[in-house]
Amino acid sequence: MKCRICSTELEHTFVDLATAPPSNAYLTTPDLAAPERYFPLRVLVCSTCWLVQTEDYADASQLFGADYAYFSSFSQSWLAHSARYVNAMKERFGLNAKSMVVEVAANDGYLLQYVKTHDIPCYGIEPTASTAAAARNRGIDIVESFFGERTGGELAAAGRQADLMVANNVLAHVPDLHDFVRGFARLLKPSGVATFEFPHLQRLVEMSQFDTIYHEHYSYLSLGVACRILETNGLEVFDVEELDTHGGSLRLFAQHRESGVHPVGKAVDRVRSAELRAGMNAPDFYLGFQEKAERIKDDFLAYLIECRRAGLSVAAYGAAAKGSTLLNYAGVHADLVSFVVDKNPSKQGKFLPGSRIPIVDVGALDAERPNRIIILPWNLVDEIIPQIAHARGWGARFVRAVPRLEEIA
Repeated sequence: MKCRICSTELEHTFVDLATAPPSNAYLTTPDLAAPERYFPLRVLVCSTCWLVQTEDYADASQLFGADYAYFSSFSQSWLAHSARYVNAMKERFGLNAKSMVVEVAANDGYLLQYVKTHDIPCYGIEPTASTAAAARNRGIDIVESFFGERTGGELAAAGRQADLMVANNVLAHVPDLHDFVRGFARLLKPSGVATFEFPHLQRLVEMSQFDTIYHEHYSYLSLGVACRILETNGLEVFDVEELDTHGGSLRLFAQHRESGVHPVGKAVDRVRSAELRAGMNAPDFYLGFQEKAERIKDDFLAYLIECRRAGLSVAAYGAAAKGSTLLNYAGVHADLVSFVVDKNPSKQGKFLPGSRIPIVDVGALDAERPNRIIILPWNLVDEIIPQIAHARGWGARFVRAVPRLEEIA
């Protein structure tokens, strides 16, 4: 396999998580009588440009189908994050009724709903039919398509260019990064701004966040690598913000490389220098991640086995992709975690891929009163625990496995 940025032949393994089904391929009851499709989950690192990337076995159409079940609006903290973003962009770039905001991977309209409240014209681009339908139900105009240079060019030719383009947690999901970014260069107005948010590879490595790795994430990005991708395709990063979301993310601000509307801020050099000091342009930074993943997996499995031996019942909260990676890598099934609760009705009544643990309504916690509740989306612990804090009344303890196993009394 060759690097999807610079075409260097890839030789170095970052981590090998064995095999797993796609993390959002939830099963129905009839599906339980049929085999599942598993793909290797092996991640490589390029020794030339330092892009970390999955070894590709499944194409995007297999991962982002019509029944895609990830809906952004079920996280209140993510909604609040999105509302703050819209307010900040409106003030910083003077967006108004004459502007146009376009979100790529608009999902269920979680962000554009706030753009509409400011009476700023907007539309979204979203390839998955299920989330596109949810966005349209909010009154948001959606172009149902995978985004790239062709789509960007067609929309620009139709007079739909953008003053602000938004790309939250989608850059990592794109198999052809160059084509994707060229689409931004085509659709963005000459003085327009594009923002990209994605989990920061530096934080992923330093915090042992191996469960962030799954097939839908084709790439794992640093600022340095992202700048290279954007610059190759006509965009320039002029600012960057460090965020707490998803265990540590970056928000990049980009403009046309020749526009010069916004001077390059000091934050770009500061974050890039921090990456270089951490050694992200040398192989040693990437060594040892396999051992970190194996330690977390072993500790988690041993904990669940000990709970069973002690007669403690265990459930989980959040049928998230992170959880699928952790459960499948550890070989956990319903004998160790009896069920997982989730607020998303489109997941309830189904089963997690691979582990086949049943997904039920959050009310099952009160009905079953498990002794231990595993918080699978550990990055949302501060949001989730207050919602189920009453479980402490029957003696339950909350548990997270990443970046290390710990009980939260």
